[in-house]
Amino acid sequence: MYELTIKSDFASAHFVRGYQGNCKDLHGHTWKVEVTVENDKLDAIGMVVDFKIIKQQLKDFLKNIDHVCLNDLPHFKVVNPTTENLAKYIFDEFAKVCHPLRIKKVCVWESETSDVTYYKI
Repeated sequence: MYELTIKSDFASAHFVRGYQGNCKDLHGHTWKVEVTVENDKLDAIGMVVDFKIIKQQLKDFLKNIDHVCLNDLPHFKVVNPTTENLAKYIFDEFAKVCHPLRIKKVCVWESETSDVTYYKI
């Protein structure tokens, strides 16, 4: 089994509904994102996927959530835009983009000291 990890970032705002601290108010982050994909096969030249290709796919995907208020997006009008839910959203939605590769995990940092990892068992 091979694992390949890429990193990117985006900036967006959000507020956490039902939270009683400062995060109940609109605020922003420069989110760091790390995606690990896996595959048990290599292509004809010995790669899981060209880093250039999958990094561009992630960059293009993140443009949809860059410089927006996450709460305004249809998904996050129903689901609270916590870092946990954001990690799952990226996992589920980016999986559609990078198919047939399988996403193993997604890590999302909201700050240098706080991150969430989402993966399926």
